[in-house]
Amino acid sequence: MKLHELTSAPGSRKEGYRRGRGIGSGNGKTAGRGHKGQNARSGGGVRPGFEGGQNPLYRRLPKRGFNNVFRKEYAVVNIEELNVFAAGSEVTPELLIEKGIVKNPLSGIKILGNGDVTVQLTVKANKFSQSAVEKIQAAGGKTEVI
Repeated sequence: MKLHELTSAPGSRKEGYRRGRGIGSGNGKTAGRGHKGQNARSGGGVRPGFEGGQNPLYRRLPKRGFNNVFRKEYAVVNIEELNVFAAGSEVTPELLIEKGIVKNPLSGIKILGNGDVTVQLTVKANKFSQSAVEKIQAAGGKTEVI
């Protein structure tokens, strides 16, 4: 087989559907829309979710809860992940993003106390859990809320 002998498999390439291109096309004049009615008009049809006047699903289902638009979501980092830093270094949100520990900082970074920290660090973050503060200070480090 040579390059010029290559062809696509029969039926694998379907030609585009050209509606409203004359009577000989088999889909001319009304272009598959039928005669008159809402769907035959330009801009016709109903909005998504419309059920013909029946009470739609999004109104039949009960509403639950409350979404606070001012909610702050924090990217969480466990203290065991801070062991990659050298002793005595200052850990900042920028450094955590640079190292790939935090992918998306969201509204800030919160340090949680899961695991153990073995190196002495100065950690700067937006929030700390109580257990994280205790463990960092027990390892000889400091915490600073920014």
